[in-house]
Amino acid sequence: MTRGNRILLSCIYWAFVLYVFVPLILMVTMGFKDSKFIGFPIKSWTLDWYSGVFANAEVLSAFTYSLVIAVLSTLISVIVGTWIAVLLEGRKFWGRALIFGITVLPALVPGIISAIAFRIYARYLGIEPGMGAIIWSHAVHNVPFVVLVLMARLSTLPKSQTEAARDLGADPIIAFLRITLPYLAPAIMGASIFCLLLSFDDFVRSFFLGGYEPTLPVLIFAKLKSGMSPEINAIATVALVITAVLGIWAERFTRRLNKENG
Repeated sequence: MTRGNRILLSCIYWAFVLYVFVPLILMVTMGFKDSKFIGFPIKSWTLDWYSGVFANAEVLSAFTYSLVIAVLSTLISVIVGTWIAVLLEGRKFWGRALIFGITVLPALVPGIISAIAFRIYARYLGIEPGMGAIIWSHAVHNVPFVVLVLMARLSTLPKSQTEAARDLGADPIIAFLRITLPYLAPAIMGASIFCLLLSFDDFVRSFFLGGYEPTLPVLIFAKLKSGMSPEINAIATVALVITAVLGIWAERFTRRLNKENG
């Protein structure tokens, strides 16, 4: 690679970094503004907006509500996704392509169309808007990501290990619990965190299927109707920091699991 190409690639890379991080930096900075209006210049600074986030019962309730939904929907999607991935990977049977296509379809449907479809189907099934409906929709949407991640991991599992376990008298369940599941642990961890963040940040399905209690994204949207303010920036920044810390921890934990199992 010539020097000119390296310089060009470096410029493109740093331009992309600025494109991603400058809006985030501005969002965080505006949360320190001692005024109710967003804009420059910032004449005085305050921590009141950030401290107010942790003293606001409505925000804390929405945060807890979103976290509970994210955890429960992730558990469901991981259990179902693991079962489907084990069923599909390494097996050839009639209808396999159809099952795989139906499995990944929820990830390909646009969010607004998916939300409308879930709303109509929930009404047809008699499911009332609220936590249960949101968990159901998030779990269905997240299953394809679990399946794809776990199938990629399963494709690298040496078949000799499970065959050796079967030869030693282990039934399929014991072989799965002692061989396959530990091997899948890093992928399951990564898929779980990904689904957790997807569910926590989901707005469209939460908006269409939510009841009277809003999730955090829906609450932020409701506050935006009265105009932008440093309070919204502070709430969004706190959520961003929490998800970033969780993502970094998950990446390091998954890497450690890969080393232990690899």
